[in-house]
Amino acid sequence: MQTIIIAGGTGMIGSVLQNELVNKGYKVTILTRNPEKQPKKNNIQYAQWNLEKESIDQDAIKSADFIVNLTGANVMGHKWTESYKKEIIESRTKSTLLLAKSLTSIPNNVKAIINSSAIGYYGEDKVQGYSFVENDSPDKGFLGETCRIWEESLPDQINETRVCRLRTGIVLGKEGGFIEQLKLPVKFGIAPIISKGKQVISWIHVKDLCRMIIFAMENNIIGNFNAVAPTPATNKEITIAYAQKIRNKFFVPLHVPSFVLKLMMGQRAIEILKSTRVSSIKIKNAGFIFSYPSLESALDEIINE
Repeated sequence: MQTIIIAGGTGMIGSVLQNELVNKGYKVTILTRNPEKQPKKNNIQYAQWNLEKESIDQDAIKSADFIVNLTGANVMGHKWTESYKKEIIESRTKSTLLLAKSLTSIPNNVKAIINSSAIGYYGEDKVQGYSFVENDSPDKGFLGETCRIWEESLPDQINETRVCRLRTGIVLGKEGGFIEQLKLPVKFGIAPIISKGKQVISWIHVKDLCRMIIFAMENNIIGNFNAVAPTPATNKEITIAYAQKIRNKFFVPLHVPSFVLKLMMGQRAIEILKSTRVSSIKIKNAGFIFSYPSLESALDEIINE
């Protein structure tokens, strides 16, 4: 039974990934500051790490076959003050640097490390109809620079350990993320559309993302890959499709003006108002098959789960 370390294993993605791994017969070790406070589950154990002290349980590294790093402060969960921007960057780079250092300083048999990144790397669409691909340059804005620094904190190869970075799109799932923001207003018959709703969202179902992580582990996947579904959709398309599935025709589309969003969210509004169309061709050519390639199939699974 192989052992997978997950850093950042208690969030939306990590919680689903735990179950997927256990169902496939893997043992899971979740890195946390307080292992003793975590609930006991079959084939899931906890090991201590501390980013500020740059410490990590050496036995966990020695016993691991793969590492998955999902760590990072919530980009949209807090006003972008200078101190929170620093936290966004350091929560990603410190975890990545510590794991990379551990793989060079602690004897181990880790075959691969799968590290998160994000499609914020690319910034806003610049050419109509063009989809960003993995060898495009990073954007010069805050999220583009954050992703660039994040990715550069992990070498392309660490001794015998393969390195794969997944640039993840907007994650759709039953708990948390984009759908969570729609639940309450749609429950009361309102479908909130951001501005005109024309901004393109490159999304992925959370279960496909977790399957892609496992696919990258189990196959000779090296380098940068976009983790997005093959059918990006606009903000309006996603919102209306979700509202229709929940309330049929009994809802009212409500456009939230961009100036209201900017007043409420400041700099973060830029990320919500922009279009980012991203290609999934590279991961598909590597052999990955999406279970939820269309928006309809993704929403059906989320609602009917």
